[in-house]
Amino acid sequence: MQELVERTIGQARRVTVNLRESPLGWLRARGMVDARQFEAGERLRGDYETASLGPSVTMRWDRMRVDGGGGDGLDPTTAQIAAKRRFDEAVGAVGRGLNDVLWRVVCANEALPSAEKAMGWPARSGRLVLTLALDRLGDHYRLA
Repeated sequence: MQELVERTIGQARRVTVNLRESPLGWLRARGMVDARQFEAGERLRGDYETASLGPSVTMRWDRMRVDGGGGDGLDPTTAQIAAKRRFDEAVGAVGRGLNDVLWRVVCANEALPSAEKAMGWPARSGRLVLTLALDRLGDHYRLA
């Protein structure tokens, strides 16, 4: 997959988009979330992906071991169940009203303006709610 793509915004503006950069990474690169918030979001996304909570459209090759090694000692099913438990606990710690935008931006990789629009929020209001959610998530993970 090609990483950089040119897109036209409006009628006169062309931008280059890095398709591998997450919306959370985009916010971090521009100083809109701090390192603690970013780390909390990345931990949540890691558990989301390990738990295989997102849609899957092809075979999962990441679970296949060809060297015969034991990995981290957890079989794939146990690791998936543990990640699901951690994900549920983290989202529960964030609380209702905050976890919607957190899930959309961090786990579903939805751009913040798209998430705001989908939830019927005013433009630029999602960043405040997202940063509050990431702060609570950081507290849950006991990040310094």
